Amino acid sequence: MPIVSISLNDEILSEIDKLQKTMGFSGRSEIIRAGIRNLVSEEKQTANLSGSIHAILMVVHDEESEQVVTGIKHNHEDLIGTHLHSKVDGNKCMELFLLHGDAEKIGTMTKDFKTNRKMENVKLVAM
Repeated sequence: MPIVSISLNDEILSEIDKLQKTMGFSGRSEIIRAGIRNLVSEEKQTANLSGSIHAILMVVHDEESEQVVTGIKHNHEDLIGTHLHSKVDGNKCMELFLLHGDAEKIGTMTKDFKTNRKMENVKLVAM
């Protein structure tokens, strides 16, 4: 099996160690493999969407990233039926987008958020 080296900050490493204890993973590598399998599965599911769809996109970010969110939102405003913004904890914000439109365009919007390092969590639920 090939070996891949990655760098993690102390905060992420601490979270991995907590997951290992609470979920019973055998080690850090197993947690990282599970995370990668989950990401691959989500991306396959998104890639298989086609036609006109309805979807909910949730984005969690810190307050300082509000301009980034606004920029992405304006680039895809033709898809957004409803947008809810809520401050959820300290300086964290959660955005909920109710989307309707072309699956490929919704996939692009989701990717724009997922590939931005300032976003803490991005989740798409599509119908």
